[in-house]
Amino acid sequence: MCGRYAQFRAAQELADAFDVDEIMDDAEELEPSWNVAPTDGVRTILDRAPKPPEGADDGGSSGAAGGGTDRTREMHLARWGLVPGWAKDLKVGSRMFNARLESLAEKPAFAKSLATRRCLVPADGYFEWQKHEAAGGGKPTKTPFFIHSTDGAPLAFAGLYAFWRDRSKADDDPARWVLSTTVVTTQARDGLEAIHDREPAVLAPDVVEAWLDPALTDPAEVLALLETPPPPLEWYEVSARVGSVRNNGPELVDPV
Repeated sequence: MCGRYAQFRAAQELADAFDVDEIMDDAEELEPSWNVAPTDGVRTILDRAPKPPEGADDGGSSGAAGGGTDRTREMHLARWGLVPGWAKDLKVGSRMFNARLESLAEKPAFAKSLATRRCLVPADGYFEWQKHEAAGGGKPTKTPFFIHSTDGAPLAFAGLYAFWRDRSKADDDPARWVLSTTVVTTQARDGLEAIHDREPAVLAPDVVEAWLDPALTDPAEVLALLETPPPPLEWYEVSARVGSVRNNGPELVDPV
């Protein structure tokens, strides 16, 4: 959890919903998906502080140091599965598509991003599987559910991001930097615990600005934002076809 979600709205519709100033070309061109899986390219939204004067130290390649009211909100395409800057290769990201809220500030893979590199991962809803134990010790069965906002608005998953330098590429190659992201998860509540014990941390609208603010760097203050109750959610059973990444279409979010 969370290992599958849907993101099928157009980039501009998401930009309007989250007050995005600039949409990167690759984020604009991303095809809709009703079955997003780890390592896929996903849209992320982040705030960038003004660039420092020429010759000044910008605090790293992300440009996320600083803050202020004139920061720019951007939509980027990122790889789902966080790849820390110190990672040897991209493979580590396949295990870091989720980040447990309870250990964000302590784990080296997430601590720096928690302080200075936070983002939104917009979603139209996500999938979770309810496990059913079989009688007589047989193989358990699982029922998939689609979980979404009660008012139909897009969800804002609390996310972290990182930049990873591909040393095999030349310094002037635009692809030398890989942007990746992870979804923060927390304990399930408000009835969702009947399906699964974890859920993505969905940001309430009134904490989005603070979550994205690159000037807010105190981990305790950042984590306190996630104590704000999320928007109300509802859910229904969907087809087991969503269990295969080979299946992708609007029928995957149809109620059974």
